Amino acid sequence: MTRMSILGSSLGAVALLVSVPTLHAAEAVTLRNGFNLLCDHRQEADGRVRLFTGQGSDNFIEVDAAEIASVDIVPDPPAKGPGAALSSGAKTAEPRLTDADVHELMTQAGDRHNLDVDLLASVVRAESGGNILAVSRTGAQGLMQLMPGTAAELGVADSFRADQNINGGTAYLDALLVRYHDHLALALAAYNAGPAAVDKYHGVPPYRETRTYVARVIREFNRRKQLEKLHPEARQIDHAAALSSMPASQ
Repeated sequence: MTRMSILGSSLGAVALLVSVPTLHAAEAVTLRNGFNLLCDHRQEADGRVRLFTGQGSDNFIEVDAAEIASVDIVPDPPAKGPGAALSSGAKTAEPRLTDADVHELMTQAGDRHNLDVDLLASVVRAESGGNILAVSRTGAQGLMQLMPGTAAELGVADSFRADQNINGGTAYLDALLVRYHDHLALALAAYNAGPAAVDKYHGVPPYRETRTYVARVIREFNRRKQLEKLHPEARQIDHAAALSSMPASQ
C-alpha cells in the first residue's frame, strides 16, 4: 500500500496521449491557459477543435475554439547534408510509446518512491493533459511539466522523454511530500508554485492558479480511487478517450 493511497489500490490501466516530434511542418498552438502544444493538424466542428499530435487520427486533444489563443507555423527542419553526424548534445527521437508503456513507467516510478500511480496520473493530467511535448508559458516541459533548472537538478537530460520526465517528476513530488510531512495539498502547491511560495505563506499560496491546480489534482485523484472502489472492473477500462477529450485547462 502506498502512502498516498486514499481509497484502495491503483487502477490497472491509465491511458495517456503520447507522441513523437514530427519531421514536417507543424503548428504550435497556444491555449489561453498558457499551454503550448505541437500540433500536426487540426479539425474543427461545432465550435470544438481537435488538435492532432501525430499524422494519424488516433492521438488528439479536443478544446473549445475559444480556448485557442494563437497558431504559429513551425518551419521544416533544415536538411542535413550527406554523412552529417549528430552533435554530442543532439537528442534522438523517442520510440513511439503505447498507453500501457506510459502506465508502466508511472507504475515503476511510483514503486520506487512509494507513491500511488493514480496520484502520478492525476498530476500528469493536470500538468500536461498527457501530452509528452507540452510546454507551458513559463517553459515547463513534458508530461509532468519540469522546469529546465529543476530537471537539471534531478538529472533529467531530456524532459521530452517520457521515462526521464516521469522519473524526475516523481522524485521531485516525493521530495516535496517528505518536506511537507506527506501533506498532499502543500506538496502539490509547491510543485506548482515552488517551495518558496508555500514557505512564505505557511500554506497553499493565495494564487488562483495554484489553488485551482491543487483542487484539480486532488479531485481527479479521489475520482479515480472512488471509481475503483465502486467499480472494481474499472481496472480494465481504457482511459484514452477521457484524457483526449479533457485538456489540462478543465
